[in-house]
Amino acid sequence: MAKRVLWTLEARADVRGIDRNTALRLLKALDRFLKTEAGGVKQLEGFDPPLYRFRVGAWRFIYLKQGNDAIEVVRVRNRKDAYR
Repeated sequence: MAKRVLWTLEARADVRGIDRNTALRLLKALDRFLKTEAGGVKQLEGFDPPLYRFRVGAWRFIYLKQGNDAIEVVRVRNRKDAYR
């Protein structure tokens, strides 16, 4: 799976806007996902290039695959705001 994570400016701002404990929990879950490929991942419909979401509780990482060795995190949002 991916070895590198690229972050958009919006995704960085999203993480900075989350309380510290939740942000740490999300980043640990992302690290675990990158190592094991285990988690709630789905391809989102209607996007070209395809977007994927990784679910961590009520939070969603929206990302693009960048080849075989990287992902680009586009947004990190709460479920209630993630798909708007």
